[in-house]
Amino acid sequence: MKIKLTSVYVDDQDKALRFYTEVLGLAKKTDVSQGQYRWLTVASAEDPDGPQLQLALDDNPAAKAYQQAMFSQGQPTLMLHTDDVRRDHERMKTAGAEFAMPPTDVTGATIAQVNDGCGNLVQIIQPAW
Repeated sequence: MKIKLTSVYVDDQDKALRFYTEVLGLAKKTDVSQGQYRWLTVASAEDPDGPQLQLALDDNPAAKAYQQAMFSQGQPTLMLHTDDVRRDHERMKTAGAEFAMPPTDVTGATIAQVNDGCGNLVQIIQPAW
């Protein structure tokens, strides 16, 4: 089996698309609308045919409750790997990103947490392995 798609709930799909592409550097993969429903995904610019991340609207009570609980506890809803977290931190700061945690050395990795502006914390990790 392969992981091909996972989702993150967002409160504004247009704003999320700007953040995930212009700040994080992911690439828009799919953007299809039918009525009020919008299927919006992004993928790694380095692996455009790899796994996709759906930017799903948090328009149901369960999604919103989950999103708000994770954010209020300081828990990231998404983890992205990088080969240089400090470089990416500086690049994202220049692009206007708001960091909840600057690059921090932890056991086995260096991590940072960025607020996506749509209700989520995204953890950027540079593993030591």
